[in-house]
Amino acid sequence: MAKILIIDDERAIRNTLREILEYEDYEVEDVDNGIDGLSMISKNNYDLVLCDIKMNRMDGMEVLTEGLILKPDLPFIMISGHGTVETAVEASKKGAFDFISKPPDLNRLLITVRNALDRGSLMVETKVLKRKVSKVRPILGESQGISKIKETIDRVAPTDARVLITGANGSGKELVARWLHEKSNRANGPIIEVNCAAIPSELIESELFGHEKGSFTSAVKQRIGKFESASGGTLFLDEIGDMSQSAQAKVLRALQESKITRVGGEKEIDVDVRVVAATNKDLLKEIEDGNFRMDLYHRLSVILIHVPSLTERKDDIPLLTQSFLEEICSEYGMPVKRVSEGAMEALKALPWTGNIRELRNMIERLIILSDKVITEDDVRLFANPSAPATAVAASPGTAAPAPQTDFNQFKNFQEYKDHAEREYIKFKLEKNNWNVSKTADDIDIQRSHLYSKIEKYGLKRGE
Repeated sequence: MAKILIIDDERAIRNTLREILEYEDYEVEDVDNGIDGLSMISKNNYDLVLCDIKMNRMDGMEVLTEGLILKPDLPFIMISGHGTVETAVEASKKGAFDFISKPPDLNRLLITVRNALDRGSLMVETKVLKRKVSKVRPILGESQGISKIKETIDRVAPTDARVLITGANGSGKELVARWLHEKSNRANGPIIEVNCAAIPSELIESELFGHEKGSFTSAVKQRIGKFESASGGTLFLDEIGDMSQSAQAKVLRALQESKITRVGGEKEIDVDVRVVAATNKDLLKEIEDGNFRMDLYHRLSVILIHVPSLTERKDDIPLLTQSFLEEICSEYGMPVKRVSEGAMEALKALPWTGNIRELRNMIERLIILSDKVITEDDVRLFANPSAPATAVAASPGTAAPAPQTDFNQFKNFQEYKDHAEREYIKFKLEKNNWNVSKTADDIDIQRSHLYSKIEKYGLKRGE
């Protein structure tokens, strides 16, 4: 349900607009002056604003200008009883979606409102899509290890030197590889990623080098491999330590000669590829155990970059947390939540076995399940189920509570999230004596959304 704010100093106009819009199932709030209107815009998420131009205390054009500074994507429809072409043009130049004269024509009003809401939705979707297809996220962090990585990338990227990136799962190895490509002379070419651990050993050679039609049973047509696809760009071999011995030999030859041969083919094909590899394994130990070729290791490790785990760079957690808060809240279309000092210390005290990936998931969970301010208690309550409760820093003089939930009952994170959300909503409803409006305001979601949650989880009073 779209939420609309009406700003007009004429009570009759506000009542008329409210009646029309509520009849069309819009959620409507109104205010009689621009100053209070701006305050409401800053505190709430509206999908549309209907704003009078001639008002006491603050002119509607000022409200439009200030409102778009607060919420750049918020559509404004300006309304006035003294409408002129010049006024409409000025409003349009300042960023208004449309201009309507008083008294408003019913059909024109509803069509304009619908179009403005559609445009607002499209702008949000476009922002999300742009973020999803954007080339590279920034490498966040100011710790010594991250600063050294950034410096190494700046030095190495412009060359064609092969790079081996090491580090634990979720620490950001892929991001380093993408920045090596982005800052290289090959940035206009493709970056092709191959997860060596996800491809069966019998298919890895076909995936990397391609195959000719009829070379094996399911080869019904010729296929171009990743080496050819990445020609002129970068080939990122993720989890290289899981590659089969036979594929290692062929990769070694491709690196030595810059030539490949498709599976089932005889023709040698020239490839111009920069190879960046990554692994979470200790390749020197894998060499000792006979699982990895030493000559391939030396070919790949012209430059070595080690990405530290999150527990080695805990001072970066506040910066990472703020970035994830802004990103995820923007995706969900909600105001950015704040993290208390105690909660931040609790986050820093957690054992981050999943590194950056785990931290992002944790922040998303806290955004969904916490109030406007994320507290230390929220971190304790919604901490990673795999982490012991005592790992979270307790307040002075208190012990960290043991978890009250048997996490083994959940098959996946979605089940756990639904369970936690149900219990949280139930707790808030009971705390507010099942006053749905007050509870919706308390947990900062729309009332209609809360009703949907109550129905979804089958919550009943006195259960």
